[in-house]
Formats: sequence, C-alpha cells, structure tokens
Amino acid sequence: MKEVSHMIRDIEAEVELTRRLIGKNALDPRVMKAMRRVPRDEFVPSEAKAYAFYNGPVSIGYGQTISQPYIVALMTDLLNPEPDDIILEIGTGSCYQAAVLSLLVKTVYTVEIIQELAQQADERIRRLGYANIEIRTGDGYFGWPEHAPYDGIIVTAAAPYIPEPLTQQLKTGGRLVIPVGSPFQYQELMVVEKKESGELETRTVLGVAFVPLTGDLGASQRPNPTNEPT
Repeated sequence: MKEVSHMIRDIEAEVELTRRLIGKNALDPRVMKAMRRVPRDEFVPSEAKAYAFYNGPVSIGYGQTISQPYIVALMTDLLNPEPDDIILEIGTGSCYQAAVLSLLVKTVYTVEIIQELAQQADERIRRLGYANIEIRTGDGYFGWPEHAPYDGIIVTAAAPYIPEPLTQQLKTGGRLVIPVGSPFQYQELMVVEKKESGELETRTVLGVAFVPLTGDLGASQRPNPTNEPT
C-alpha cells in the first residue's frame, strides 16, 4: 500500500534527523514491521481517513489524539519489547499504540479514562482480531495492579511527574516510557529503568508534545514540588 510505504519513509527520515538524540540510526526492524502491519486508517475517525498515514498526530475526539507514527514507533522501540512480555499501556485512545505492541509481545493491558474511547477501542480491536489486548476504563495514574508486575509500561499522555504506582508495578529490569512535563508546555520523553537494587535510572530522549494525562494524578501522593520537573 502506497500510503503505508510513505509513512515508513517518513518515520525513517525522522529517525535520521533525531539520531543524535535517540542514540541510534535505525529503529528495531521488528518495530518497523509491526508499523507496516497495523492498518492505521482503521484507528482514526472516518472524517480523518485522508490523514491516517500523515506523519503527525490526528484528533480522535474528546480532546485526544492518535500520536504521530514516528513517536509511536520510537516509544515502542524504546520499550524494547520481547515476545513473552506483559505490557501495560496508560492512555488507550484509539488503541493504535496497543495494536502495534500486540504484534510484538504476549499481552497488552491498556487503561483509558474516557469511557466512550475505551468502548470504541474495545469494539475496534474485536472487529480487527487483536486477541491479546485487554482494555479497562479507569484512572491510568494508578496503573492496573491486578496484572503487575509488567515487563514494560508505556504512557501515551504527558504527566507532570512520574507516577509512583507505575514504577511500583514495573518489573525489575523493566522499562517505563513516558512523556513528562506541563500541559501545552515543554515536555520530555523519558525512559525509566528499574535496576536490581530497586533504584530507578532515568534518561531523557527528546522534547515532545502530548495531550495531558488526566485524572486526579494521585493528588494525595503528589511529590514535593521541588522534585517535579521544571
């Protein structure tokens, strides 16, 4: 399909432009294969089909977007998924990111706070035959503890700080990929690795722009403001 080929070339071009920031000249071939296989046009509203393979975000309603293909591919690559992995996603949206991951791992659990989007996503993946994705409606700040610990966690909305419940649900040796920053201001895509000691090693990859993570953000557990990113 011509549109898919154009999308893949756009992703490769973005990787070339950002190679010094992301520390690689190419993304994992398995990730790029998954990007080719998932029909992105099935995950956008009918009125946005013309923009489905454009290398940019697309509105899916309710103030939410489907992330640009490059960012989806990059975040998937940074998660370093393996075939037997159990992955948690926060922010189901259209379920496109989860669909890409589902081709690379054993199971994807995904949490969406907007009930209408969760219902639409569930109907979509059933229709398209993605059998290893499970969706629940809830506040993603608290993760999905029933299935923890996770080999990897991916967050598709910007949090003002790294939610502690998510790091607690991350398996030792696992990775959390998350945009961190204030809504509509500068945000950083970060990778958090949990070491054998239980300590968290964090690195910043590049600047990004995501819709904000909603919910109460664990207001009673919010860290001291001096520890929050600026």
